[in-house]
Amino acid sequence: MDPRSEVLLRQAELFAGRLLLAGLPGDDLPAHLPQAHGWCWHAGDQQRLEARFPGRSHFGIEMPAGDFEAAVLFLPKSRELADYLLQALAARLGDRLLYVVGEKRGGIERAGRQLAAFGRARKLDNARHCQLWQVEVTQPPAATQPGDFARHYRLELADGPLEVVSLPGVFSHGRLDRGSALLLEHLDDLPTGRVLDFGCGAGVIGAALKRRYPDSQLVLLDVDAFAVQSSRLTLAANDLQAEVIAGDGIDAAPFELDAIVSNPPFHQGVHTSYAASEALLERAGAHLRGAGELRLVANAFLRYPPLIEAHLGPCRQLAEADGFRIYQARKG
Repeated sequence: MDPRSEVLLRQAELFAGRLLLAGLPGDDLPAHLPQAHGWCWHAGDQQRLEARFPGRSHFGIEMPAGDFEAAVLFLPKSRELADYLLQALAARLGDRLLYVVGEKRGGIERAGRQLAAFGRARKLDNARHCQLWQVEVTQPPAATQPGDFARHYRLELADGPLEVVSLPGVFSHGRLDRGSALLLEHLDDLPTGRVLDFGCGAGVIGAALKRRYPDSQLVLLDVDAFAVQSSRLTLAANDLQAEVIAGDGIDAAPFELDAIVSNPPFHQGVHTSYAASEALLERAGAHLRGAGELRLVANAFLRYPPLIEAHLGPCRQLAEADGFRIYQARKG
């Protein structure tokens, strides 16, 4: 069980009523809190919760409807996302209780202090390298929406400017990361047809691909609901159309793809994880057509070529700059 859930169960008597669990991890906590309802934006967590506790969790960027007596925020890694969620939850909880639980290395001390803007905050528990804070919301802020925290920026690309819309919590929020910048320079000569942007984030790569290859069918995939919505907003801002889906890793991708392009993720929460990236390399071949291509950017220190060659085919390095490399492999 997630250590944050374990901390909540140490204080289980506080959570007997109708409770909203925002950012609920995909563990067994709902089994111990029968009146609780989850709110998830991680597609994998939602899939696990729905399988175990049908109808007791909501997936998306908008807070679920309902009259909750209290809410718990499982502190996310992103500071910007935490800022939005604290504001949104407090706005709905006038004269009710808001809790926040998180790991010490994940910024819980800062988040706990932020609660003082809504009322008298206090620390309730300190265990499992986590803290639990509480505030009675006597000073609720104005209601807010995710779009209020969006960042808009423009990329000057060779084929014209690209407008990007980034919501809080999305990778490289409000700016272009170095890996994606390098990948944007090496999108020539891709197979046309059905193309997947895996780990689409704010939709930069997917939008650039759709504009460069307008006859291709672009599919953008991400595990995070805020990223999925950001990609939709980016596509709309550039008058582009593509399919955008939420799913947990490459297993959620369609089959019979002509190409997979990716700046693959390697972080989850406050801990580093390469599981999604490694699964992509191991199983990309199953989702590609006979001569389909995988093209990705990765940190230079990651030993991806042997893994690519073991599961897909010969791997070429197309470029290297700023600590990143572009790899290309065709199914064969």
